Amino acid sequence: MHAKQPIALTIAGLDPSGGAGIIADVRTFVHFGARPAAAITSLTFQNSQRVFGAIHESAESLRAQVLPLLEEGRIGALKIGMLPTADLVMEVARLLAETDLPAPVIDPVLQSTSGYELMEKEAVDALVTDLMPWARLLTPNIYEAEVLTDLEIADEAGMREAAAMIRALGVPAVLVKGGHLSQQSEERPEHAIDLLDNEGQVTVISGEWIQSPPVRGTGCMLSSAIAACLAQGISLEESVRAGKDFVTETIRNAARAASVSADAHSAAGN
Repeated sequence: MHAKQPIALTIAGLDPSGGAGIIADVRTFVHFGARPAAAITSLTFQNSQRVFGAIHESAESLRAQVLPLLEEGRIGALKIGMLPTADLVMEVARLLAETDLPAPVIDPVLQSTSGYELMEKEAVDALVTDLMPWARLLTPNIYEAEVLTDLEIADEAGMREAAAMIRALGVPAVLVKGGHLSQQSEERPEHAIDLLDNEGQVTVISGEWIQSPPVRGTGCMLSSAIAACLAQGISLEESVRAGKDFVTETIRNAARAASVSADAHSAAGN
């Protein structure tokens, strides 16, 4: 690792509850030894249960947040999350074209866990045409990969096909996150798999499946962990593995906490 802390910048939405978005990104950057910086694209109104609404930044206000950060030193990692409007998507693409910002890890945040649409259709179109070609890595979940490819993904073969189709849009590497397939399984799965297609080299990364209450922000944490690791010279595959291990441990901790709470509630009822 570099002796000097690399600066990791997140361009994403603000979740006031802290479960996802910029606050989750910053916590993850710190965990992986990066110095965090942030630019807000949207102020959302939400708690741990659902999203109530949002007020989006303009392209001008986003640029005004980012440019002063570039005066303090080179950004070592860039993670891009919620980009709700086409104007914001295209502004980020312009910033990448005009500055020395690194190729970003893009988490295409289309929808909240509770089902709230976080990205306008025009923004999705702009993401594909204007922003994705700038990416180092795209990290869609199953739903997001289906939207980007018009495929119905039901298994590993579908994940492979989707990753290849997304790469054909100009992205050098794609990580299709398979957790949603495990959640939809009728039987309790033994493993949760993610599929990394790095310039045509496909690696299936299998991890322990942990039965847990829904954990918000796992996609934010994973993409931020990968970006922070890349900033420190770690290979893409190892960065992905480190991020997956971090998210797995976060889910394991949530499962333990839920178990302790249930035991305490049961004991109180006796």
